[in-house]
Amino acid sequence: MQHWNEDDEAAVTRVLAGYYRAFSTLDAKAIVPYFHEPSVLISPLGVAAVPTSAALVPTFAAIMDDFRARGYGWSELTMLQVKGLSATAALASGVAIRYKTNGQELDRAGVTYVLHKAGNDWKIAVTLVHDAGPQGIG
Repeated sequence: MQHWNEDDEAAVTRVLAGYYRAFSTLDAKAIVPYFHEPSVLISPLGVAAVPTSAALVPTFAAIMDDFRARGYGWSELTMLQVKGLSATAALASGVAIRYKTNGQELDRAGVTYVLHKAGNDWKIAVTLVHDAGPQGIG
């Protein structure tokens, strides 16, 4: 049986960095490769079970439309902490800082992800958006 290792931590970090680059394009189809089917989104607005990528696109398109209307330019994930839970499960938590097109900060949110490894690929299975206060994944 395989165990969590530094290569897995680096892979999870790369997946999340790629996801943030894809999200920053505000093209909902660009984020599909980063998500597990099914996945779950939890935010202050509620809980959404997303069974397929076909359901993921309209869910994120609505979120991206809202960001676009607010002058969104890009996001970055800061203060990232990654913890391996098993050979196929990881917990990653940090703060998403969103910027306007002019470089001013738009807002920030705490984000926690549960990622699942299927084959050689890590995918986001759960996204939890929460307060940006201090959090840790001890």
